[in-house]
Amino acid sequence: MTTHATNAPGNASESIDKHRIVSRDEWLAERRLLLAREKELTRLRDQLAAQRRALPWVRVERNYIFGTPDGQRSLADLFDGRSQLLVQHFMLAPGWEQGCPSCSFMADHTDGMLVHLAHREVTLVAVSRAELPEIERFRQRMGWRFNWVSSNGSSFNYDFRVSFTPEEVSRGNLDYNYGHWPYSYEEWPGISAFLKNEAGEIFHTYSTYGRGVEAMMGTYSMLDLVPKGRDEKDVEHKMEWVRHHDRYEPTATRKTKGSSVAELFATFNGGCCH
Repeated sequence: MTTHATNAPGNASESIDKHRIVSRDEWLAERRLLLAREKELTRLRDQLAAQRRALPWVRVERNYIFGTPDGQRSLADLFDGRSQLLVQHFMLAPGWEQGCPSCSFMADHTDGMLVHLAHREVTLVAVSRAELPEIERFRQRMGWRFNWVSSNGSSFNYDFRVSFTPEEVSRGNLDYNYGHWPYSYEEWPGISAFLKNEAGEIFHTYSTYGRGVEAMMGTYSMLDLVPKGRDEKDVEHKMEWVRHHDRYEPTATRKTKGSSVAELFATFNGGCCH
């Protein structure tokens, strides 16, 4: 028999208030049907991962140099003795007061992964165009331990299509995420993968942008398991709820400060993209 929950606590949405309530046997029957779909998704995810690994590689010909706390380092140095490198393209441009909240949300998941990635021959670093003192100031504020280097002065960010010149921005249509991107700002997020062989050659093997960067957002995977899900507003910038982890207000008093892409950028770049 199906009934509906009443008197749901807190500020539950209408869908929570009126959700179906069934017997345990009815629930198990529907759960088994959903499990079959979940297994389909798991198998599809495995197939996509295999296709990703099967992509051809591109040899990295340029000698990119990065600013690090230990001095200038090449792309090869960033592998830190391992054969595989993951780069978080972190949105922090020169002169910005703080990093992108969404990129920071990604980075909040990084430190706990590092030891496990290292045992699978993977090094993970963040790369931004900001100068190293700007990076270090924000990294210290956020309490992160992962390596975060500066690509300032190199074409690295531009070559991997996460940073854009003023001329590109002025055209109002960026070449981002393997197509035309209507939001014209100088920085966008991404994740790139590289391999270094025994001869020291470096290859670009994969990059993902847009919603692909959710691969680093483990919190979303947890939210997808609970009744209210991600519970995001139907607005242009779905992550309007995300704050730097040291800037959240108590849930009962927090107020949304903007929901458009333009308002998002205004919160952390001091207007430098306008």
